[in-house]
Amino acid sequence: MTIQRPVHLVGSVPLADAETVFREVGAHLGTVAKRYPDGETGVRLGWLRWQRPSFDNNPAFEIDPAATNIDKYKDNLDRRNYRIKPGTDPKTIEYQSLGYASEAVKSYAVFAKLKKAGAVPASARFQVSLPTALAIVSGFVVVADRASAEPAMERTLARELAEIGKTIPANELTVQWDVCLELLGYDGGPKLHLEDILPESIERIARQIAMVPAGAEVGIHLCYGDPGHKHVVEPKDSTSMVTFANAIIEKSPRPIAYIHMPILRGWDEDKYFAPLKGLKVPTGTEIFLGLVHMTDGMAGAKKRLALAQKFVKNFGVATECGLGRREPSTIAPLLDLHREISTVA
Repeated sequence: MTIQRPVHLVGSVPLADAETVFREVGAHLGTVAKRYPDGETGVRLGWLRWQRPSFDNNPAFEIDPAATNIDKYKDNLDRRNYRIKPGTDPKTIEYQSLGYASEAVKSYAVFAKLKKAGAVPASARFQVSLPTALAIVSGFVVVADRASAEPAMERTLARELAEIGKTIPANELTVQWDVCLELLGYDGGPKLHLEDILPESIERIARQIAMVPAGAEVGIHLCYGDPGHKHVVEPKDSTSMVTFANAIIEKSPRPIAYIHMPILRGWDEDKYFAPLKGLKVPTGTEIFLGLVHMTDGMAGAKKRLALAQKFVKNFGVATECGLGRREPSTIAPLLDLHREISTVA
């Protein structure tokens, strides 16, 4: 059957290593997926959690006992919080390598090898997914110190991207910014250090988009979180995602290749999807809707697809978030489900 829609993989895939991820995606999706993430395997599966050493081993920070272990969401992970040590000049804060560049360089070598072997399509781009600077400091630093901790983190991400650009050809690279804490804060979730969340978030996102190596694609993943397979905030409909998508597109210093938006499993009425008609997407920017859920399979995905089509005509398909919190045995059937739903007109 002719493929109707492209498939997008948000990032994490709980398989053994990058090569296994690339091979599985190649075998199950082939050219239906335009961009191949390395799966963010191993310690990276927890999204931000692997960045704890950036604060544990940093002389500018210390654990705040009053704020440790109080922010567990719904997955019982230890989310210790840090504060800037008294007497530290915020201008002197620096972070060592975050590891995103070194991991990307290693994975790209595997990706390039598998392309030559035909296991990955020649047309596929290598996808690097990154949290925003705001997300990293919000995940580890107490609210009162985040404004001081954030500028150095933004500079560090710029260095990571520059290193990525030295090794990975721009015409094979996609950099995806994971916009999560900003969206959650806007919708009443965990407190941010911003006074006016929407414009201040968009200003930061635009700056970080500008850091991406020239010639590489830029994508946006809008996210409500997935700890314990639960959203941190349950959105009432797609309004806030449309607001963020339009604002990012408007303020971005360069074209956006795609925007991914989660679609909740229980969204079974027009009212949840109606705001999508307000999307202002230029030619060349793809929309991916995360309407694929393993729990209700093809039937549920088809129902959500039909509802979405009433309000936005051209879109690809995806899951709501990364797959890193799933059992590895579910990945192959879930990839097949992506392919099946992509053929539905």
